[in-house]
Amino acid sequence: MREMKDSGVAWIGKIPAQWGVVYLSSIVSERKHKNEGMKENNLLSLSYGNVVRKNINTSDGLLPANFEGYNIIELGDIVLRLTDLQNDHTSLRTGLCKEKGIITSAYVTLNVDNGIFSSEYLHYLLHSFDCCKGFYGMGSGVRQGLNYDGIKKIEILMPDKTTQQKIAAHLDRKCTQIDALISNAQQQIEKLKAYKQSVITETVTKGLDPDVAMKDSGVDWIGEIPEHWDTITLSSLSKGMRNGYVGPTKKLFFETGIKYIQSLHIKEGEIDFLKHEYYVSEEWANQHPKIHTGNLLIVQTGDIGQVAVVTDEYDNCNCHALIIVEVNNTVILSEYLSFYLQSKVGKELLLATKTGALLPHLNSGRIGSTMVCVPPIQEQGHIIEALNNKTALINDLINLKQQKIEKLQQYKKSLIYEYVTGKKEV
Repeated sequence: MREMKDSGVAWIGKIPAQWGVVYLSSIVSERKHKNEGMKENNLLSLSYGNVVRKNINTSDGLLPANFEGYNIIELGDIVLRLTDLQNDHTSLRTGLCKEKGIITSAYVTLNVDNGIFSSEYLHYLLHSFDCCKGFYGMGSGVRQGLNYDGIKKIEILMPDKTTQQKIAAHLDRKCTQIDALISNAQQQIEKLKAYKQSVITETVTKGLDPDVAMKDSGVDWIGEIPEHWDTITLSSLSKGMRNGYVGPTKKLFFETGIKYIQSLHIKEGEIDFLKHEYYVSEEWANQHPKIHTGNLLIVQTGDIGQVAVVTDEYDNCNCHALIIVEVNNTVILSEYLSFYLQSKVGKELLLATKTGALLPHLNSGRIGSTMVCVPPIQEQGHIIEALNNKTALINDLINLKQQKIEKLQQYKKSLIYEYVTGKKEV
């Protein structure tokens, strides 16, 4: 067993006795090389912890008119996204550049002294620092941001370069294996989600009786529906549609109070508030639009078209940038309408009403034209029961796959930490 010593760095703990500790600035410099004259056009971006190519000719409206203000970076550089440091749930702020290109100057780019240090090892070490919430709370300002001066005195481990290279190569192999398992599980989840949507689509457009007489719905996307069903516009199925609060939220939130539902809480027909809790004061809540049990919420911007029914738990709460549909339950049940809008047909018809070329969004004044297949109320109840049972089984399988991914991700973080800090030896 190797002799260990205290590193003197809280997040690192003990390290091999022969390893040193240095400031980050002693092994890196900040890469600042403006792309004047558009010398380089290989556009790069930091995405989910990887520096990847991006289409410089995209017409999505999210890129600048020119790229002369972008930074030219080189193979082996390390890219850091050091904004919004109060949001610590991603741990994907670091990326290793594997080719020359340009990247937004909003990122901090580190040029590593490869004479004494391995870029690959330093990338793993900074990733581990991030996973241990090292950057969390370091920044200042509204967006909690950092620049190079703010990180240059981060304490970095310094084993000899041969050891660094061995650790990086070992982690490359192990992480590739883990990433392959994660990717496989994610693909299985996507297949299960597609199957779930196909089950919902078939049921809300064809019903539960395979022998029922059919008729043309009169809507191309829908096709044939049971003969005794109707197709009705969403506006005719609601008592009203309005927007939740739309405006700045910087000073709204408190540790406790009235729950504040946002688009990030709405997924796959449900409201999931526990992962990201936001609260507003009762005084503010009483002055702004409320949601009530049975209302249908529709995401306006971002992942537009996601829907969820308001349950008793969220009755009398507030919401942000969501369309609130007050469903006419004498004609259509909220749960059935939610399933319909989750179906391929319903979602496509809903998204057909979107506006905005640069930032697509849904408008409460336009979504009313969405056509809905409407069975008799009693039959809607049977469909809801059948779909609840079927989708629950699929959701259980998805959750198992998701748990597997989370365990693999946690194992990967732990593995990187153990090796980059010398607690495990290659």
